[in-house]
This record gives sequence, C-alpha cells and structure tokens, in this order.
Amino acid sequence: MFEKWFAEAHGVDPRFADAMILATASPDGRPSARTVLYKGLNEDRVCFVTNYGSTKGEELRANPRAALVFFWSSLNRQVRFEGHAEPASADWSDRYFAARARGSQIGAWASAQSQIIGSRSVLETRIAETEARFRDQPVPRPPFWGGFMLRPERIEFWLGQDARLHDRYSYTRAAAGWDVARLSP
Repeated sequence: MFEKWFAEAHGVDPRFADAMILATASPDGRPSARTVLYKGLNEDRVCFVTNYGSTKGEELRANPRAALVFFWSSLNRQVRFEGHAEPASADWSDRYFAARARGSQIGAWASAQSQIIGSRSVLETRIAETEARFRDQPVPRPPFWGGFMLRPERIEFWLGQDARLHDRYSYTRAAAGWDVARLSP
C-alpha cells in the first residue's frame, strides 16, 4: 500500500513526495523532529541518509526508536511509521553515496552537520578546500556519513475524508505478518 501511495504522490508532486518528518528523542526523552528525504525501501525498511554526528545521528545511536511521517496534502493522505532505526550497511551507504551528485558528495565532507558555524563563508571555505582535496578523482564516502534504515513495527495509513471522518488503518508487526485494525478518526 505504501509503495502505491508513494507512486501516486510522486506522480502528483515529484518535488516533495519523498519529504518525510523524522522524529527522534534524546536518551533523556527530549523529542526532536525534522524533514529528511526518503531513499527507498530495503528489505521492508525505510531508508534515509545523514551525517552520523548530526543531532539525528547521535540521537538514533543513543535511542534507536524513531517515527517517520509522510504527508501528501495534494492527495489528503498521510503514512506514519514507528520502529527501530539502525545504520545501513557500509555497502549500501557506499552505493548510495556514489550515486549522489558530486556537489552533494563534497557537501557531505565539508559540512559538520548540526554543529555551530561562524558564518556562511566558513562553509564556503570548507567546500573549496574539499573540492581541491578531491580534484580530478572520485569522492569517497566520508566515514561519518551514511544511511539509516527504520524497521517498522507499526504503520498507519490515514486518508482524509469530509467532516474530519477520516479513514485510518493501523498495521502492527506480528509473528506471522501484520495485524490490521481500522481506527476511529
């Protein structure tokens, strides 16, 4: 169902279909949410990438419980995932990084994501230094950057309806597949 809805959302608005909200929490329970980009499914796990030293990377390593939300307003649909996130394999991360645009590869090296930076010119200097470092050669994946994969334990499909009487379906992972329940709006 998710793949069908995602394809429909991509057909309606390809610029934002892959935007999803990632919610994490610090070890002491402080929540944090931000938009990340969906990078596909791998063995039924939802994939995204980040700098492992970023706030989200640090929080996921300390507390792997996370939630993802896709909202496609043009279709009046939402999909929520809850589960455990774990780092992707080095092989998956290497393959994904190699497929990125060179500018994005350079940016991954140059940006100390989530860290305080004095000015835009500091970032621009780091970019220039990184471009010089990898001039005329492929850019390897930084050891501090890669994928995460969320293994869903619960998925909820929400379809907006008139008078706020929405259709909601919850899928909860069970020993023999998924338990499905209709939820009240």
